[in-house]
Amino acid sequence: MTDLTSMTATELVAGYAAGDFSPVEVTGAVLARAEAVQPRVNAFVRIDAEPALRQARASEERWRAGEPAGLVDGVPVTVKDILLQRGGPTLRGSWALSTDGPWEEDAPSVAGLRRHGAVFLGKTTTPEFGWKGVTDSPRHGATGNPYDPSRTAGGSSGGSAAAVALGAGPLSLGTDGGGSVRIPASFSGVFALKPTYGRVPLYPASAFGTLAHVGPMTRDAADAALLMDVVSGPDPRDWSHLGPVPGSFRDQLAGGVRGLRVAFSPDFGGRVPVDPEVAASVRAAVDTLAGLGAHVEQADPGFADPVEAFHTLWFAGAARVTQGFGPEQRERMDPGLRDICEQGAARSALDYLEAVDVRMALGAAMGAFHERYDLLVTPTMPITAFGAGREVPESSTHTRWTGWTPFSYPFNLTQQPAASVPCGVDGDGLPIGVQLVAARHGDALVLRACHALYGAGLGRLAAPRLLGESLPG
Repeated sequence: MTDLTSMTATELVAGYAAGDFSPVEVTGAVLARAEAVQPRVNAFVRIDAEPALRQARASEERWRAGEPAGLVDGVPVTVKDILLQRGGPTLRGSWALSTDGPWEEDAPSVAGLRRHGAVFLGKTTTPEFGWKGVTDSPRHGATGNPYDPSRTAGGSSGGSAAAVALGAGPLSLGTDGGGSVRIPASFSGVFALKPTYGRVPLYPASAFGTLAHVGPMTRDAADAALLMDVVSGPDPRDWSHLGPVPGSFRDQLAGGVRGLRVAFSPDFGGRVPVDPEVAASVRAAVDTLAGLGAHVEQADPGFADPVEAFHTLWFAGAARVTQGFGPEQRERMDPGLRDICEQGAARSALDYLEAVDVRMALGAAMGAFHERYDLLVTPTMPITAFGAGREVPESSTHTRWTGWTPFSYPFNLTQQPAASVPCGVDGDGLPIGVQLVAARHGDALVLRACHALYGAGLGRLAAPRLLGESLPG
C-alpha cells in the first residue's frame, strides 16, 4: 500500500487528479501521523483535526466535480505559530499573549494557501516570538529532532521542520529572521528556502523589520516551488512586497546547473570551524554540482563577521516586541529573550543606524560577488543537532545562538535567497545540510539548482527511526 504520509504535495495533487486517493483519505492519514508523533517531538501547539477534515471533505467534492480551487487543493499544510491564521489564536510561544479572539485574519501567505484549497492541520511550535535558533518556549516547551528527540529540531521554525520530516503534512510555512527555516531544515533533514525579502508578503510587519522572511519548508525543491507559486505576489497590507512574480517558479525548475558559476566557501576563508563530517558531506554535494556541469571554484565572499550589527538590529527588534510588557509578563518570558531585550533597549538610534551602514556595505559586497558567481555554496550549519532545550551546544563557549549559525544570518542582512538541501548524515544519523545562495531576486535560480541536486539523488535521507517506533504495529 502507498504510504500517503510520505508523498510530496506534487504527488498528492497528481493522485487527486487521477482519482487514486482522496483528500479525506490523505488528511486522515496525516492527522493520525501528527497525533502519533506529537508526544515524542512536540511539533504542534495545536492540531485542528475537525476543521481539517471539514476542509478535506470540501476539497474532495471539488475534485469529484473536476473543479479544484487551486494548486494545492486538498494538500495538508501546517503553519508556524508566528503567522496569523483565521479561526484560532496565534500565541507566538509567549504567555504574554491571550487566547481571546476574535481571530479573524489570515497572514498573506496563509490567505494564499486558503485560496488554493489547502487543508490546515494545525499550528507548529516556535520559541517565544521566534527569537532564537532552537525551538523551545516557556509556554509550549521544547521541540525534539525527528531523528533523535533528545536533540533539538533547530529553530525558530523547528515545529514545522519536524512536522514535514515526520509526515505530518508535506508543506509548512515558516519564518526566517536569521536562519529560522534553514537551521531546522539542516538539523531535521528537510528542504527550506528563505526567499528574497518581500517576495512573500508579510503582515503584520515583523518587529525584526526587514530581516524577517516567510519561507516554505517542504520535502523537496519541487514542492517548495509549488508553495512559492501559491504564497508569492502582492498583498496591499505589506508596503515592502516586491509586486507581481515574473512567472511560475515550477516552470523554471528545469534547466539544471550546467555552465553556472559556483563559488564554494567551505568555512568562510577559515573563519568558521566546521565539523569534519559536515565538511565532507557538503564537499560531496559540491562535487555533485560539478558533476552536473557547474563551474565550481573555491572562493570566499570575504566579509568580516557582521554579528554585532545583526545583534543590534535583532536585539532592538526584540525590545520593540516586548516594549509594552509589564513586570508580570516579563517575569514569564524566556530568560534569554528577556536578556536580549534589555540589551536592545540600551542601544541608541545611532547604534542602530551604524548597524544599518554595516548591512548596506555587506549587501553591496555580495552584489559585487554575484557579478562573478551565480551561486555561493556553504554548509548550512557547521554542526549537527545538539541537546534539546539548550540555546547553544553543550561544549560551546558561545552565549547566544548566533555563535553557531555563522552561515545563516548574514544573508538575512543582505535579503538574498538562500536554501538548505539535506546532503547526508553524521555518525549518529543526524542530518546535514548544504546551503545555496544567489543574488537578490535569484529565487528561481536557487530552486533550479536545488532541484537539480534532488534529481541527482541528493536530498533523500532515510526516514527518521522515530516513525517505526510511533506507528501502530
